[in-house]
Amino acid sequence: MRSENEADGQKRSFIEEARRAQIIASAVEVIAESGFANASLARIAQHAGISKGVISYHFAGKDELMEQVVDTVYQGIADYVMAKMEGETTANGLLRTHLLAVAEHMRAQRNQLKALGQIFYNLRKADGAPRYSVETNEHAFQALERIYLLGQSNGEFRQFDVRVMAVTHSGAVDNMFAYWVTYPEHDLDAHARELADLFERAVRA
Repeated sequence: MRSENEADGQKRSFIEEARRAQIIASAVEVIAESGFANASLARIAQHAGISKGVISYHFAGKDELMEQVVDTVYQGIADYVMAKMEGETTANGLLRTHLLAVAEHMRAQRNQLKALGQIFYNLRKADGAPRYSVETNEHAFQALERIYLLGQSNGEFRQFDVRVMAVTHSGAVDNMFAYWVTYPEHDLDAHARELADLFERAVRA
């Protein structure tokens, strides 16, 4: 696998970045359609219309490719939500925008959610422990805590344990998506609005 910076110190070329993105996108589709166990590098390569060797050039193996799928999906969510939050000056506005924007973005990315679920359940470390667990959510918890702390500091929100609220907030979003993946006819946007109303009432000063 080639690292972010090549041996001569140069970053990957646009073509290499595009190829990696293509492979990651094909991995998402194959995992969503066939499941983690059946998402072999050969099948992903076939979906992408390339040889398995091309994947091996860009990724050390299936585990690294799976990690890159997760990183790419989460980066896409973060970029979308942060853009929606830009200009929001109140903690309540940030709270509501986060819940609505994450649902708005993922409404068109159902296969990404299906792939994430498969990876989270199946990908393991060398010792057999899950690769993704509560500990890997720490960055998300801290980001949500900052919203709640802002609201407490400016008087918008009542006093409460921000870690408990952040964990509850994160879990509510995860379960919203899990339910929607299982029942695609469910109104995801309406669900997000209900969550926003619920959390607003829960934290209001």
